[in-house]
Amino acid sequence: MSRIIVITSGKGGVGKSSTTINLGYALASKKNRICLIDADFGLKNLDVMLGLENRVIYDLKDVIDNKCTLKQILVKNKRYESLYLLPACKSLSFENINTEYMSQMIKQLKNEFDYIFIDSPAGIEKGFQYASGISNEAIIVVTLDVTSLRDADRVIGLLMKQGISEMHMLVNKYNDEDIAKHRCLSLKDAYDILSIPLLGLIYDDHKMIESINKGMPIYLDQSLTSQCFDRIAKRLEGQQIPFQKNHKKPLFERIFGI
Repeated sequence: MSRIIVITSGKGGVGKSSTTINLGYALASKKNRICLIDADFGLKNLDVMLGLENRVIYDLKDVIDNKCTLKQILVKNKRYESLYLLPACKSLSFENINTEYMSQMIKQLKNEFDYIFIDSPAGIEKGFQYASGISNEAIIVVTLDVTSLRDADRVIGLLMKQGISEMHMLVNKYNDEDIAKHRCLSLKDAYDILSIPLLGLIYDDHKMIESINKGMPIYLDQSLTSQCFDRIAKRLEGQQIPFQKNHKKPLFERIFGI
């Protein structure tokens, strides 16, 4: 049975799209069939971040207008044949989408894929309602700042109203030094505010922006960040494994060899 998971947050800029892509890569590397759905119609970023923008021929509006089939809209990834993208459409608004039609579309995809990840727009407006309405699980991406966590708490309440009970927190841009120096909130604070299980940590990594600009997901570079996504993928598959630790020494220790 296919798992349909919305990847969402309460605010923009926390890394939902990069999480969607790299988690998709991590699971595809384990022989899973993955479909990524770009539900952020206004921005339409996933094709660019995947380096697939030149391969997009049809979009969701073409399917709705009967100009192509659902299979024709799916774009196969260049590096993993089991990873596909269902691209968004800038000219399509959420007000023009029939919810029942989208439910039928998801039913068709469920027969083809092991995981369907829906990259939700930030916030709680129509786009969020659409993305969460066709999902049965949720990953809430947060950073350890109070606005991200408070907004995520509101999103969790709305997801519960929609009947989604299986939710996990993913902390992005995690930085040990910032926590130690009290420049941000702690994991305990995040637990206290959100009260949902922690799925994983993604360490703060400047290479993330570089990878996005190149259309080359950071999962491919075998870095600490890649290992983080790999562990998150394994936890989604039910494995009980510890969280990835940052073995990088502090600057003082690196300079003096302590």
